[in-house]
Amino acid sequence: MKKSGDGSGPKVTHGTGSGGGSAASPGTGSAAIAVVPDVGCLVTSCVYHAGTGTYFTCLAGGAGACFHFGAPCTPSDSCMFDGADKTYKQCARPVEGVCQQWGTACAPAKGCMFSPADGLHHTCEEIAAGTCKRFGALCSP
Repeated sequence: MKKSGDGSGPKVTHGTGSGGGSAASPGTGSAAIAVVPDVGCLVTSCVYHAGTGTYFTCLAGGAGACFHFGAPCTPSDSCMFDGADKTYKQCARPVEGVCQQWGTACAPAKGCMFSPADGLHHTCEEIAAGTCKRFGALCSP
């Protein structure tokens, strides 16, 4: 038969609030609690994959490239790269990351555009008719 404790053990407390941070308070001695900083959520983007001509969710990227692709997607502004003529156009009918019906020329909202010359994404310093006339520094897709 198990006996219940007498309540003389260590006191455990839980923080209150809306979940905006760590509720643990720092302590001293061998029973000290380490405080872990809050880490923001992963920010994904919808990026063009030149090898497939499809847009995918980029789960990890930088230096002009996506390193880990997720599910097919459509950019929020529906401005997509058309690999056939190497221009950006509004997509009137996207299906699984591929545009089935093209519209007029556009430029991505962030100004970060795919360069067919090197296969990387660069900040575009001069946009005209859905193309970049002058690429700048690498940007995160």
